[in-house]
Amino acid sequence: MKLQKVSQTITPFAGVSFVHEEFNKSGLFNLIDNYLGVRNTNGYSYGELFRTWFEVFFCGGEVAEDVQKHLRSTLENIPHNNVASPDTLLRVLTELATENTIITSTSGKEYEFNINEKMNDLNIKSLLLTKQLKKGEMYDFDYDNQIIEHEKWDAKRTYKNTTGYFPGIATIGDKVVYIENRDGNANVKIAQDETLERSYELLLENEIRINRSRMDAGSYAKNIIDIVSTYSKLFYIRANRSESMLEQICQIDDWKEVEINFKSYEVASIPFRQFFEDRNYRLVIMREKSNNAQLDLFTGDNFIYRSILTNDKESSEKEIIEYFNMRGASEKMFDIQNNDFGWKRLPTSDMSSNTVFLILTSMMKNFYNHFIKKVSEVFTDIPLKSRMKRFIFRFICVAGKWVRQSRQWKLRLYTDRPYERLQMC
Repeated sequence: MKLQKVSQTITPFAGVSFVHEEFNKSGLFNLIDNYLGVRNTNGYSYGELFRTWFEVFFCGGEVAEDVQKHLRSTLENIPHNNVASPDTLLRVLTELATENTIITSTSGKEYEFNINEKMNDLNIKSLLLTKQLKKGEMYDFDYDNQIIEHEKWDAKRTYKNTTGYFPGIATIGDKVVYIENRDGNANVKIAQDETLERSYELLLENEIRINRSRMDAGSYAKNIIDIVSTYSKLFYIRANRSESMLEQICQIDDWKEVEINFKSYEVASIPFRQFFEDRNYRLVIMREKSNNAQLDLFTGDNFIYRSILTNDKESSEKEIIEYFNMRGASEKMFDIQNNDFGWKRLPTSDMSSNTVFLILTSMMKNFYNHFIKKVSEVFTDIPLKSRMKRFIFRFICVAGKWVRQSRQWKLRLYTDRPYERLQMC
């Protein structure tokens, strides 16, 4: 094998230049600088630091140190791209952090929460800017608490016997719209009504309204349901079993058979009697035969029962169950945030700055949704639902360099793929 070396500044990640351009052209750079204001220290603006964070992950990096170890020459090759050091990238997380809030449970136990409304508001405004959300329109809202495992000094033991945080996360479709961090050992119901109220109010301030809210059994509590019903036209919450509920279920004699995901179930609806009886809420019940022949102590049969509390009086049981089951897509979104956008490798040693990182990388994922929509219209082998690894291999990894010709900067790419068409979109 003969080898010829060329001493020119050619990068294997030239596709990141398009990310850089879209970050600026979309208005996101100006939004961040205008919203967060001037930094107290000389040097890089917030827009420049956020952009560098974005470019690191879009090149396959996972931590701030990847700038110095692997990516500095690539990023500095982009004209007028000010690339900060890893220390500065980490410092901005601390600058934007808010102090933790102590929440006391009814039993007197104290938990730390981190509430950063400014960063959450910036995230929502970035979604409006890129037209992924539109003012005045109504959307479906999901909420869940997600364990983020780590072994930092402030990690607490979770109910899964791991250590980490247990943030509450609100989403609209595949977009994160609100994050509130909390100790890993905090019960999911503690102050959840306050968390939800803050998230709903922030969306309302940005003229985003909620059509349907969908949540698991961790939101099944009177004070939480009261907040959800106030801010949502319709809601669907997984209900916990109770003795009074099982007594009602035992009296059902008009079960209907339906097929959901190629599997047969029996379904029925009953009035909800546990609390808010005057509101005439509806409890949708689904049951299936258990593989276990042992009879249930309360119902006297061997069925597995699941129920959904809702104020939806029009939809059929099957429609309600199928809609509720779609919330499983949020689990995939958490997997994407963990593995593609840094959540499994938190950068700092305290909750407050790590919360900033969680919201920053959520903005990054939301921007990725915006950018890949444009890319997928040109590159047929990069579908809209592509994960980051595929996107990097098929779009970012292209040999190229910036050259100065006729007093203009031009990006020279060594490929026959249709990058030039993307510039025209």
